[in-house]
Amino acid sequence: MLIHPQFDPVAVHIGPLAVHWYGLMYLLGFTLFLTMGKYRLKRGNDVLTVAQLDDMLMYGAVGVVLGGRLGEVLFYQPGFYFSHPLEIFMVWKGGMSFHGGFIGVLVAVALYGRKVGRTFWQLTDFIAPLVPLGLAAGRIGNFINGELWGRVASPDLPWAMLFPQARMDDIAEAQQSSDLMNMLMQYGGLTRHPSQLYEFALEGIVLFSALWLYSGKPRARGKVSALFLIGYGLARFISEFFRNPDAGIFGKSDVISMGQWLSLPMIIIGVALFVFFGKRKPA
Repeated sequence: MLIHPQFDPVAVHIGPLAVHWYGLMYLLGFTLFLTMGKYRLKRGNDVLTVAQLDDMLMYGAVGVVLGGRLGEVLFYQPGFYFSHPLEIFMVWKGGMSFHGGFIGVLVAVALYGRKVGRTFWQLTDFIAPLVPLGLAAGRIGNFINGELWGRVASPDLPWAMLFPQARMDDIAEAQQSSDLMNMLMQYGGLTRHPSQLYEFALEGIVLFSALWLYSGKPRARGKVSALFLIGYGLARFISEFFRNPDAGIFGKSDVISMGQWLSLPMIIIGVALFVFFGKRKPA
C-alpha cells in the first residue's frame, strides 16, 4: 500500500507569482507537440511549414483552454459554476474536460485550415500523433495535484494508494459498506487505484505509440484521425472503470460514468470514419 506524496501544487514562487505544476504540465505538453511536430516536418511531411506549426499551436492552445474549461462547466459541474461564475476563470485550480478541450481544438483546427488553405483532415491527421504526449503530461499534472483519484482498490494490490485529499469521499463511501468502514478505520482512508497513472499509460504512452507507428506509412486521408478517435475513446472508456466516477450532468453512476458516455460517440464515429476512409487510396 502506498500513500500519495502530497506534492505542493505550486512548483515555484517567483516573487508574488506562483507557478503551478498543472500549468507547467500544459507547457510541457505544448513543447512536446512542437518538438515532435517539427521532427515530422523534417522527415518530409509538407502539410505545414514550421512557422505555420507555431501558429497552429497558438490556435490549438486557445481551443484547449476555452473548450476544456467550458466542457468542465457544462458537462460536469454546471450547478457549481453557474452559482460561482468567477470560479470559471480560475483555471489554475484545475478542472479541465478533455472532451470539451477536444471540441475546442477541432474548431481551432478548422479555422486555421481555412486561413492557410489546408483541409480539415490534412491537419487532424498531422496533429493526431502529437496529441497523446500532451495528454500524458496532463495526467501527470493530475497525479501531482492528487486529483481525479481512482475507485476503491484492495489493500493487497501492491500499487493501491491512499489519497489524503479524498478524505471526504472516503468517509461517504465507507458509510455504504461495513467492509469499507473497517478499511477506513484500519488504514485511515480507503486504498484506491492511482487511475491518473493508468490514464497516463493508456491515453498517453500506448496511444502515442500506436498513432506514431501507424502514421509512419502512407494512409488514406482521415484514417489517422479516425484511429485517434477510436484509440482515445477506448483508452478513456477502459480507464474510467478504475477512476472514481464524476457526477456529470446525468448524475453519478458506478455503471457508466460521464467520461464513458462522452467517449462512446468518439468510438462509434471513429469506427465509421475508419471504414469510410478505408475505401480511399493512401495520400
